[in-house]
Formats: sequence, C-alpha cells, structure tokens
Amino acid sequence: MAAWGTPQEVERRRRIRVAVWAYAYEVLDVSLVSDEVFDRECKLVDPKVSTGNRRLDAFFRKHFADYTGQWVHKHPDLPRLAQLTRAVIDGFKPKASP
Repeated sequence: MAAWGTPQEVERRRRIRVAVWAYAYEVLDVSLVSDEVFDRECKLVDPKVSTGNRRLDAFFRKHFADYTGQWVHKHPDLPRLAQLTRAVIDGFKPKASP
C-alpha cells in the first residue's frame, strides 16, 4: 500500500501538527505529546518544501527551529492556530454522560 499524500500534503500536515503542539505547550501550558514525539516530528519538518501557502512557507523558512517551540509566537496566523489548537484540545476532553 502506498503512503498517504503528496510530499506537499505530508509536509503541510506535519507543520500543522507541530504548530498546534507548540502553541498548546508554549501559550496554553498544555502538553499534547511527549517531548520525544515533538522533537522527532520537528526534525522531519523540511522548510524548503513549498506547501502552496506562500506566507506560511516563508514563515517556516525564516522562523522554524526544530529544537524549540518558541517560533510559534511569531506564527503569522495566531488566531487561526489558537482556534485549531482549542479544537484539538476539546477533542481530547471526555464526553459528558447524558
């Protein structure tokens, strides 16, 4: 079976995940994954890959560092990243019983 997605799709998904994880940790003080998982995934990010979003591609080329999550504070669309992160966190909450 072939791997999912084009190189651009895989890179886009990876960048979204690490950005959500970094925002959760750096801004909300919530750890969604272990440091090991975060570090491993960050080392796979390739800022040279163009994903079709020029603004975010430029951001990752200029500000991303695979050894920290501090770059997330300079993310060009913090309101959208906050929204995505909160949706992920809410998805982890147990559903209330009826």
